[in-house]
Amino acid sequence: MSAQPRSEVSSPRSAAQAPEARLLTEAVTRLRRALRSSIRTDYPWETLPMAQVELLQVLGEHSPARISDLAARRRLAPSTVSGLIGQMITAGLVARDVDSADRRASVVTLTDAGREKLAAWTTAHERRIDAALAALDDDARAAITDALPALFQLAEHLGEPADGATER
Repeated sequence: MSAQPRSEVSSPRSAAQAPEARLLTEAVTRLRRALRSSIRTDYPWETLPMAQVELLQVLGEHSPARISDLAARRRLAPSTVSGLIGQMITAGLVARDVDSADRRASVVTLTDAGREKLAAWTTAHERRIDAALAALDDDARAAITDALPALFQLAEHLGEPADGATER
């Protein structure tokens, strides 16, 4: 697969409006797809769906948490998160407990198995990305490193409502 974006993937509006947005979208999509594919090839045991990984990551940083808090942090519907949590409880990755602050509510926490799975997932992905970065020349690695703060800022802005989103 070529390192350059495919020129045939364009819409009449995207080329005129923001080619860098289109290219960044394609780059992010390709990175996620390549990482997911390489992990499944290099680590066939890794079958955890990305939505569950993201919930494990949130719980790794903010645990215990209510379903509504998890849903808000991941920008998902509470019913979606509830279904994912149910699957994760069955898999032994998380546990549901009574919220000590409000005995009518429940909270979710990582189990030891969930922490181990998250650590293994993180290690596998970091190892794979490290190997891919090592294959790049110094200038390319430096460009990626230099772009990281801007990419984090971009992610924060993407979490904000778009201009005019509430007017439609």
